[in-house]
Amino acid sequence: MFGLFNKRKSKDLLNFSLLGADMHSHLIPGIDDGAKDLDTALHLVSKLEQLGFRKLITTPHVMADYYRNTPATIQKGLDVLREALHKNNIKVELEAAAEYYVDETFLSKLHRKEVLGFGKNYLLFEFSFLNAPVNLVEVLFEMQNAGFVPVLAHPERYAYFHGNIEDYHQLIDYGCLFQLNTLSLGGYYGKQVKKMAEELVDKNYISFLGTDVHHHRHADALKLALKSSHVQQLLAKGLLNEQL
Repeated sequence: MFGLFNKRKSKDLLNFSLLGADMHSHLIPGIDDGAKDLDTALHLVSKLEQLGFRKLITTPHVMADYYRNTPATIQKGLDVLREALHKNNIKVELEAAAEYYVDETFLSKLHRKEVLGFGKNYLLFEFSFLNAPVNLVEVLFEMQNAGFVPVLAHPERYAYFHGNIEDYHQLIDYGCLFQLNTLSLGGYYGKQVKKMAEELVDKNYISFLGTDVHHHRHADALKLALKSSHVQQLLAKGLLNEQL
């Protein structure tokens, strides 16, 4: 009996079925730098389904200078994609939130309640890869004051945090959760990002694991990332993304 259970569990670790849900992707066609058209979106969703995902919460970029998405435009795109999934008999559950870039318009959107969270009032956000935000503590406070739990997208990719694990610890102390990109553990973004991602996993700092899929190359690389011992460690833990 136990031998059969171990075999089943080992098989599950070859895909993402133990994770079940993904909460970071760019699948709605034509509204950011993700899926460029409906055919691409359908291919990406099918690929994620084959990799074991049963639920996808797609998160288009919201950035003042580039992607001026609103809850209304995101919902419209979600409806189109859901209809296409139904017509093509793709049975993955699909929801939408957003990935908010902390720019000069973010707090005003937050105060006007023009933001889309996911799960139990989680709000996914990111900031510049080049310059550390000067008002991060204020932003975290404002998100929590608005009733959201801040979730920082791909913390391992901000190079100015590398080499000082205390910066990450401090963010957690301020109430921020971390969403790790699966591809980081597979080395997709380079050795330094992979090293930082592994350290964050070893410190038990990760609350969510996300694909951050934008295009075919990302989807193809996810299968390779499954070979990472740290990805296997997170999947075997069986706690991430369960509340979604």
